[in-house]
Amino acid sequence: MRIVVLTGAGVSAESGLGTFRDKAGTGIWAKFDPMRLATPEGFAADPETVHAFYNARRRNLIEAKPNAAHAALARLETGLSVRGGGLFLVTQNIDDLHERAGSRHVLHMHGELLKARCSDCGAVADWRDDLGLESACPGCGNGGEMRPHVVWFGEVPLGLDLIETALMSADLFVAIGTSGSVYPAAGFVAEARAAGIRTCEINLEPSDNAGMFDERRYGPASEAVPAWVAEVLGEA
Repeated sequence: MRIVVLTGAGVSAESGLGTFRDKAGTGIWAKFDPMRLATPEGFAADPETVHAFYNARRRNLIEAKPNAAHAALARLETGLSVRGGGLFLVTQNIDDLHERAGSRHVLHMHGELLKARCSDCGAVADWRDDLGLESACPGCGNGGEMRPHVVWFGEVPLGLDLIETALMSADLFVAIGTSGSVYPAAGFVAEARAAGIRTCEINLEPSDNAGMFDERRYGPASEAVPAWVAEVLGEA
């Protein structure tokens, strides 16, 4: 079996990393203005504020730990592989909790918080410290050009061609912990359905596009994801 799994902020919420949108209006973008903190224009206008926002999130991420949902998906990757199948794991999350839980192949379509990118030469480097105007690029040495390696509003997500190829060859598409409101990721379920691929949503609550899924499971990710993985792998 070939499975494409899309994860969103809901899979990391129980690790202490906030979701961006929820129906209760308590997500990150209900507290902060994304146009000021997550756009190229906002960064150009006030880079110090944007750096401070992402520095705080980076410190929070370093302290966070993977939860049972991350561990279950790592187990799914291994289990499908030994059965001759495969898992293509694409995440909207900029955290590294999938990797820390043991997932070996993860496509971060919205970038990675623990990396920084030089706006001058384009070099991408691992980055766990605070980032600021004084930060120099490890590649070209220029200062003042480093930015978080994340995809902001108005920018094109990463790896869309790879995602499209994997989706069209999948037997099952599963969205976990997503709001169903951010495109192009929210459109993957429609693409899968059009190609005759079965679809499943695992979420704390119905997403904005829940009606598009063939199967829907609701509950905390740390409970619902391991239960689903156990069924897929035929575990007791």
